[in-house]
Amino acid sequence: MDPIEKKPLYHFRPGTEILSAGFAGCNLHCPFCQNWHISQSTDVPGSVYSPEKLIAKAQSSIAYTYSEPLVHIEFLLDCMAEARKAGIANVLVSNGCVNPEAAAEVLALCDAANIDLKCFSEKTYTEVLGGDLSTVTNFIRAAIERGVHIEITTLVVPGLNDGKAELDKCRDFIAELQKEESAVPWHLSACHPAYKWDKAATTSQSLIDAVRRAREKLAFVYAGNVAPPPGEPNFNDTPCPSCGKTLISRRGYQTDTSGLSLKSENGKTACFCASCEKKVPVR
Repeated sequence: MDPIEKKPLYHFRPGTEILSAGFAGCNLHCPFCQNWHISQSTDVPGSVYSPEKLIAKAQSSIAYTYSEPLVHIEFLLDCMAEARKAGIANVLVSNGCVNPEAAAEVLALCDAANIDLKCFSEKTYTEVLGGDLSTVTNFIRAAIERGVHIEITTLVVPGLNDGKAELDKCRDFIAELQKEESAVPWHLSACHPAYKWDKAATTSQSLIDAVRRAREKLAFVYAGNVAPPPGEPNFNDTPCPSCGKTLISRRGYQTDTSGLSLKSENGKTACFCASCEKKVPVR
């Protein structure tokens, strides 16, 4: 059981816990992989579960996460179908490198997802990571079209994707996805040397600077894997886009949602700012 914020999901069921199922293997080969022990090998310790037994462990939601779940898509589809029958929310944490036909099957059973947008360079995706940028961006667009709650994570890797021009391309792509009453939060996370990557870690100040620059155009950008430098605000809080008051406060994985007000709207529960009473993009 994990805090749902660890996925990271900040705008979907904040403050709740989620059953997390990890998988061995990945279809990418990122040299800086932070989970390389399970992503780059299938010879790892684990347990065998049927979809029924796995879903029976979930209380209200389940995340398919840690490595790349979509390389086990047949098992994943069985689990997601079982979860739907049981009223359990399906959360996908993925690199989004999947063909459109398979994507359509998964997204039809998906409630929320956090997708890695690793950079905005076709060359880097192809030559360094072993993936394809347009496949990822198409997956993100398809998810939004189907009404799946989407959040995006970018691991900021010094010397690879941390330039202002490239991060601005990521930001501008995410800005195009925004709709009037919905939002696509962007999580910028610090990279630490791992696997084949021995360069310096992302500094907290450089990450905060990137978040601040992104927030010039996006309402919801968060800083992950670092503590804020002295004198800097907490860039993990969720502000109300209308009045600026804090909707959700986060200290580590301690989450305070007292800035939210829940109301019924068209037969469904919707979130509003407790201060200005404007509707806010939190599910």
